[in-house]
This record gives sequence, C-alpha cells and structure tokens, in this order.
Amino acid sequence: MSSNIYVALFSLAVSAFAIGTTEFVIVGLLQEVAADLGITVTKAGTLISWYAVAIAIGTPIVAVLTGRFPKKGYLVFLMLVFTAGNALSAIAPSYLLLLLSRIITAVAHGVFFAVAATVAADMVPVTKKGTAISIMFTGLTFATIMGVPLGTYIGQQFGWRMSFAVVAVLGLIALLVNLIAVKKIQRSEHLPTLRDVGSLIVNPRIIAALVMTVLGFGGTFAIFTYISPILEKVSGYSASSISMLLMVYGIAVAIGNIVGGKLANGHPVKTLRFVFLFQASALLLQIWLLPSKTLSILSLLLMGLFAFMMSSGVQAYILMLAEKLVPSAKDVASALNISAFNIGIAAGTALGGIAVDHMHIMDTAWIGAIMAGFAFLLAAVNYKLDKKQNIIR
Repeated sequence: MSSNIYVALFSLAVSAFAIGTTEFVIVGLLQEVAADLGITVTKAGTLISWYAVAIAIGTPIVAVLTGRFPKKGYLVFLMLVFTAGNALSAIAPSYLLLLLSRIITAVAHGVFFAVAATVAADMVPVTKKGTAISIMFTGLTFATIMGVPLGTYIGQQFGWRMSFAVVAVLGLIALLVNLIAVKKIQRSEHLPTLRDVGSLIVNPRIIAALVMTVLGFGGTFAIFTYISPILEKVSGYSASSISMLLMVYGIAVAIGNIVGGKLANGHPVKTLRFVFLFQASALLLQIWLLPSKTLSILSLLLMGLFAFMMSSGVQAYILMLAEKLVPSAKDVASALNISAFNIGIAAGTALGGIAVDHMHIMDTAWIGAIMAGFAFLLAAVNYKLDKKQNIIR
C-alpha cells in the first residue's frame, strides 16, 4: 500500500479513536453517572444498550437515505454531528436528555463506520482488505487502550461530564484530520436503496453472517459492560485503579485486533471459527479468574485479546459475501454489519444486566461464553457452506 493510502487510513483511525472513546468511556463511569443523575447502575447501563440500538436501527436507514452524498464531505459532516452530540452529553441535566444526546451521537457513529469501512476496503487490493479495515479499527482499539482509561480518569477526577467535553474536542480534531487527509472519494456506481436492504435481509447467508456478528459482540459485552463494578466488588480493586486496569485490557485488545486483521486477509470465516472458540473459552474462564485479585490481570489480558479479534474478520466477511451474493448492495451490507455489532452490544448488555439484577454479577461470564459459543457454531456452518458454494477468495 502507498503512503497516501496509509495516511488516509490513519485519518479514519483518528475518527474511530474518538468514536470508540465516546461509546465505551461510560463503561468506566457507570457508577458516577448513576450517582449524579439519581438512577441505578443498571439504568445507567441502558445508556450503552440504547446507544447500540440507535446505531442498529439508524445506520442502515440513514445510509440508504444519504447514499447520494459525496463520501468525503459526508464523513466530515458525520464527525460534526458526532461532536455536537458529545457536547450535548456534557451539559445534559437529566437522564432523558443524556439519552437523547447519546442517540444523536450513535447514529453519526454507525453511519461513519459503515461508510469508512467500505472506503478503507476499496482503497486496497482484495488480499489487503482485512488489513485496511483493521488499520481503521486500530483507532477503536487505541480508544480502549488510551481513550477509555483516560476518559475514565478524567471523569473520576473532574466529573463524568468533563469526559464527554474532552471527547467533543477529539471529534473536532478528527473532523479536521479527515478534511485534510482523505482525498476526494469516487461515488459508488450503484446508489443504495431500500430494495438493497430487502435483498440482503431475505438472503439466509447474509442473515447467518449478521447473526454471527451479533453473537460475537454480544458475548464480549455481556461481561465487559459491567467490568468496572466487577473489578471493584469481585476482584477487590479500588475505584482509582479502574482506569489503569482498563488500559491493561486495552493493550490486549490492540494485540488481538492486529492479529485479527492479518487473519482476515485470507478467507475470514475460516479463521473466525477459532477466534470465536477461543473467545468463548476466555469468557468462561473469567468465572474462576476474576474473583482472584492475583489472577485478574491475567484474566483481563486473556479476555481483551479475543474481545474484538473478530472485528476485521466479520466486516471483511460480510463485504465478501455481499460482493458474491448481492453485489449491488455492498455499502448497505457494511451498514447492516455495523448494526449487527451494536445489536450484539445491546443484547449482551441486556442479558448481562439480567444477571446483575437477578443472579450474580459473575454470571455475566458464562452468558457471554454461550453467546460466543453459538457464534463459533455459525462460523463453522458458514465455512462449510462457503466451500460447498465455492464462495472462496
């Protein structure tokens, strides 16, 4: 890949960093938000699940309605909306207004990733698509390493509102970087329509791939959403230690994302089978590892390694399937997979919330493991069908 392509991918990664920080920083601040707004931790957790629902519903609809927009200008506009949404979050006086600001931010988030993923993939040869997408997602990875821990620290020291104010500034920086670094992008020959959405959602192969994404991300978030109270109440760490522990987790996520991107350069679902299997195993092990303060660092490294390793693979896979099965709807397929990411986040958060409210908080681990286990089974089925139907790169 040329240096110009790397610069463009880096600019998209900067945006992904800001976006990832705003989505996940609230994980480390659930208790602060709950205390300030006078709500329960579980209700504060709905700010994560509703954010994900907004992405899931809004992304494909907005992607279709705005398909005629020039992509570069649209990416810049989406970062402007994202910045405004975070600024509103920083001053929201109530749960409902905070929820509204999160929904506005979420829709901009989802559409940005859908458009950026196709842009990244189209910049490079077929054999480098996984790597290109993983470079873009590196911004999301660094959000977990630096953005979320730093945002958590800022929120604990200066109030949770300051965290969102800082993210708004990050969004403005990302907007400027995209404006400068991303070259004018040629419009797709086929503009997305609602008919494309219909063509995708009635195709059983596409649905199977989307459900696989839902289950993989759901498995991670069943426990990750509640990792802050788990580390305090189960592992025995102080609140001031959470930001550093999240950084440890983020380092493991970064390694996993890099590995996942390289694995996705081949036939993505072939390696996704093993990724999901290891993810399920890592989640199940948390039942025994997290209650031990000594082993909890190992548990965070293990859980983080496989948490998002599937990201590049599932995105590359849905684009590959769409090119083979519904070639006119590739952009919409990307948007639907971003929706699937976030349906998984919402489902995992909701199921984890049931465990927190009605069972034991560590039951989130086996719930996540079961979801990842079903993702593994779907990956195995998809791979067999790909071989049978000759859907191989």
